[in-house]
Amino acid sequence: MSGKIVIFGATGGVGAASARRLHAQGFALHLVARKVDELAALSAELQATSTCADLSEDGVFARVAEEAAQGGVLAGLIYAVGTINLKPAARLTRADFEQDFRVNALWAAEAVQAAMPALAKQEGGSSVVFFSSVAAGQGFPNHASIGMAKAAVEGLTRALAAELAPKIRVNCIAPSLTRTPLAAKLTSNAQMAEAIAAMHPLPRLGEPEDLAGLAAFLMSPDASWLTGQVIAVDGGRSTLRTKG
Repeated sequence: MSGKIVIFGATGGVGAASARRLHAQGFALHLVARKVDELAALSAELQATSTCADLSEDGVFARVAEEAAQGGVLAGLIYAVGTINLKPAARLTRADFEQDFRVNALWAAEAVQAAMPALAKQEGGSSVVFFSSVAAGQGFPNHASIGMAKAAVEGLTRALAAELAPKIRVNCIAPSLTRTPLAAKLTSNAQMAEAIAAMHPLPRLGEPEDLAGLAAFLMSPDASWLTGQVIAVDGGRSTLRTKG
């Protein structure tokens, strides 16, 4: 490929796992994160270029696109930034809803908007990958804000896939609970983690590598006839019921 793959949220669990998987497969990368030391270490490890930025900054997505594109070309974009904001509906504030929507859906849209000219120039087509959640398709208590935001990501996926075809493919991965730093409040409690794992027909929690493998596939030419899809990587939780 002539262009790089830009990964937002590159130092998070899923972002870092995806970056390492893609690097191992020979892809050139541009990493985006706000943690200076972690970003510098990962960029050195993977021989990647990088942008250290807070995504709330004005003009940040245009700056990333400019710094990431080689000769004005990008091969792909992975938006691995999100929130896990679990509260009873009565306790959710307008600020909660706005923040979850902004981080998960709005910034994902703005990232693609800024990168579209460079993505469209990739020979053979380019790829965009978003991340949703099993909670966008299943009704879980205390998930009103995050479920709403992730459902918006799925709608964004399909709309962009239709509009940007055939030059840019857009797909979405929808995991269940995965062992990442973002989910540490849930997964670090052994009893809680075991109880949630048992809710899955494949009775364990997800690992970042489970999602990274699919993200790397969606970036590759092997997925060249796949767009507009929301693909569950969730131990069967979205479609199956446990035997107990």
